[in-house]
Amino acid sequence: MNTQDKQVTSRREFIKTTGKIAAVSALAGVSIPHVNAASSDLIQVALVGCGGRGTGAAANALGTNKLGPIKLVAMADVFADRLKGSYNNLKNQKDLVDVSQDKQFLGFDAYKKAMDCLKPGDIVILTTPPAFRWVHFNYAIQKGLNVFMEKPVTVDGPTSKRMLKLADDSVAKNLKVGVGLMSRHSRAMQELHQRIQDGEIGDIIAMRGYRMHGPAGYFASVAKSPGDNELLYQIRRFHSFLWASGGNYSDFYIHIIDHLCWMKNAWPINAHALGGRHYKFSPDGKPYVDQNFDIYAVEYTFADGAKMFFDGRCMSGCYDIYASYCHGSKGLAVVSSSGDIGSPSRTFKGQNQSRKDMIWESKIKPEENDPYQNEWNDLVDAIRNDKPYNEARRGVEASLVTSMGRMAAHTGQIITYDQILNLDHEFAPGLDSLTENSPAPLQSDANGRYPVPEPGIKKTREY
Repeated sequence: MNTQDKQVTSRREFIKTTGKIAAVSALAGVSIPHVNAASSDLIQVALVGCGGRGTGAAANALGTNKLGPIKLVAMADVFADRLKGSYNNLKNQKDLVDVSQDKQFLGFDAYKKAMDCLKPGDIVILTTPPAFRWVHFNYAIQKGLNVFMEKPVTVDGPTSKRMLKLADDSVAKNLKVGVGLMSRHSRAMQELHQRIQDGEIGDIIAMRGYRMHGPAGYFASVAKSPGDNELLYQIRRFHSFLWASGGNYSDFYIHIIDHLCWMKNAWPINAHALGGRHYKFSPDGKPYVDQNFDIYAVEYTFADGAKMFFDGRCMSGCYDIYASYCHGSKGLAVVSSSGDIGSPSRTFKGQNQSRKDMIWESKIKPEENDPYQNEWNDLVDAIRNDKPYNEARRGVEASLVTSMGRMAAHTGQIITYDQILNLDHEFAPGLDSLTENSPAPLQSDANGRYPVPEPGIKKTREY
C-alpha cells in the first residue's frame, strides 16, 4: 500500500489536491533538518491518553523493537487511575518501559510535560478523546515529534479545517504521522484493494457496511453522583457526548466507512440518513445520560452516483454483525466479516457468496495478520528509513465523512461534504485553554438532562 495515500479524486479540488500542492510549495527550496531515527538510534515514546486504546497502542509501539531500540519514557492523562492502570499493564516489559514517577503527568497540561520529555524525531501517541486531538497535534508539530493518533481525529467542521492545516504543517516538517484506522494496514484488505483497482469485480456500484452490537463505551454512562466535576464526568464518559467523541457513530463506525471509501478511492459528496432512540435505560432501570441514537441507517452518495449504505445499532439482545461488502458490475467483494483481525477478504463472480463462484480468498502470513501491529511496523519503518509517510489528511477526511453521516441522521437533512466542512458550529471551542475548573462544553437542564438530536426540528445543528 502507498502509505502516502494516493487520493483518487472526488469533485472537490479542496479535498483532493490543495493541501498536497501547499505542502510541496512549502517545501520548495527549504532544507528540512533530518530528525528521524536511524535504525540503530533509540526512539523514545510518550503516551498521552492512558485508556484502553492508548495502552494497546503503546504495547504495539514497543512491539516494533525488532526494527530497532524503542522505549516508553513518559505518560500523561487527566485521570490518575487510568494512568496507573496503563502503567501497570505496560511495566512488565522492563527493558522497553522506563517511566519513572516524575515522568507520569496528570492534568490538562500534562500532554505538554510528556512531550517535553522527548527529542525531535521521537514519537508521541495521542489517544485522548478526539476533541483534544488538534490541541495535542499542534504541540507535537511545534516540538518536531512524529505522531501516532487514534481515530477519529475530528468531530465537526471547524476542527476538521484546523486539522487539515496542521496536516499540511506536519508534511512540511517531514514528520511521520500514523492514524489508527488500522483496516488500511490489513494485508488482506490491501491485496483486495489492488484487485478491485485492477478490475476484478468491475466498476463499484454499491457498498454495504454493518456494525451492530450491544452498548459499549458509554454503557456505564448513568446519572452523575452528587459533587462530580461536570467536565471530568463528560471526559471520562466521552462516548456519550458529541463534543468529546462524535458519539458512538464516529467512534465505532469510522473503520467500515473509511475502508469502503478506500476500496472506491473516493469520498462521498453527501449523506441522507435515518436514526432514532428506542429506549435509553441501563439494566438497573436508570436512564442513560448520552446523546447517541440507538440505531443509524445512512445512505452515502458519491460523485459518480454510486451508493454506500451503512447500518449501525447499539442495542442488547439483537443480532450482532460486523461486515462490509463491495458490489461491482462483474462481481462481489467481501471486504471484512467478523471484525478486522484474522478476517479473510474474498472476491466472487456475480453477487452470491458461493464457493464455486469464488475467485480469490486472502491468505496472510501469521506474523502480518494483526493490522494494529502492522500500522506500527509501517510507521516506525518509515521513521527509521525516512520514507514519506503521513496519514493525517486522510484521517481528517475519514473523520469528516463519518461526521457527515452522523449529522444527516441527527438533523434529518441531506448533508453535503462542503456543508459540514464549512459549518461554523464548533461543539467545544477553546479546548486549548481548558482547566479542571473550566465549565463543561455541554450543560444539562434543571432536571439533569442533556440536549439530544431532534431530526426535523433542529435542522442546522445536531443539538
